[in-house]
Amino acid sequence: MKVSVILGTRPEIIKMAPVIRELGKCGVDFFILHTGQHYSADMDSIFFDELHLPKPKYNLGIGSGTHAEQTGKMLIGIEELLLQEKPDVVLAEGDTNSVLASFLAAAKLHIKVGHVEAGLRSYDRNMPEELNRTLADHLSDFLFAPTEKAKYILLNEGIPEGRIFVTGNTIVDAVYQNIEFAKRKSTILGKLSLRERGYFLVTIHRQENVDIGDRLWGILEGLNLVRNEFRLPLIFPIHPRTRRRLDEFRLTVPTGLTLVNPIAFLDFLMLEANSNLVLTDSGGIQEETCILKVPCVTMRDNTERPETLEVGSNILVGVNSQKILNGVSSMLSKEKDWQNPFGDGKAAVRIVETLI
Repeated sequence: MKVSVILGTRPEIIKMAPVIRELGKCGVDFFILHTGQHYSADMDSIFFDELHLPKPKYNLGIGSGTHAEQTGKMLIGIEELLLQEKPDVVLAEGDTNSVLASFLAAAKLHIKVGHVEAGLRSYDRNMPEELNRTLADHLSDFLFAPTEKAKYILLNEGIPEGRIFVTGNTIVDAVYQNIEFAKRKSTILGKLSLRERGYFLVTIHRQENVDIGDRLWGILEGLNLVRNEFRLPLIFPIHPRTRRRLDEFRLTVPTGLTLVNPIAFLDFLMLEANSNLVLTDSGGIQEETCILKVPCVTMRDNTERPETLEVGSNILVGVNSQKILNGVSSMLSKEKDWQNPFGDGKAAVRIVETLI
């Protein structure tokens, strides 16, 4: 068996790292193809070094562009390399343009497709990610669902049960494999002069939030209210897209919101684990905070991680400033006694066993 692992973004590198390690451990013939969807060093190559992963055999260097430009360029490049390498299985994770292009190219070449983190739905088709993950699931031969809820969604969409495998989420594997190492290695708290539970962590990057001036302004106003109410610093590793939009919309960052450049995974893991609370619009961070027992406030109108809402680790507040403040107050008053719904940290083992 020969496997092509296709990656394109920072979260995909992190979530596929346990699978890549397991493929190597089991002696599976595989290679990594990187689309270059995330292309700056601090959003990309640093993660291969930090997580001790083999370098990609191929990097398409696609970079930014419209959805059509990105996906079209990826299709051309991926098809050429799949024809050259002739893998038996293409394996990818998540809901990006890289995933959709990979699966379209592979399926049309009659190469088996395995989707890690299958069955997630926000039911908001304004989100490009929702379109990508839905199409990816229906192109897939192996659907690695993180939870029983995700399996139920796939069954309801008419996908045969024999293609669906509930494995847990590989982010649990990644957190468990790296948290102790991060504690020993990371010095990020000292560098930023932070104390444990003495700050809030903020991330904002989603297209539906940062590309709409009124929504981005509402989030900034909410963060300002949070700062004024709780008098704790807000640490904001800023995504390049968000930084560009702040400049374009001429929006002022509130006092007390500390902007820092994108942060490597081990340092970010320590910032999450030691924060008092995280405010985010990221799907993966909703999962990570749940695993780490850190309250999460999600600045979105919906989520494809409903398990976090059900166990009580997370709350949806949209982008209304007062609702953001109320959400923070609510989550800080709760006990951190929820159960992790995303598995036992052995998802990668199950995925590779299934393929073998």
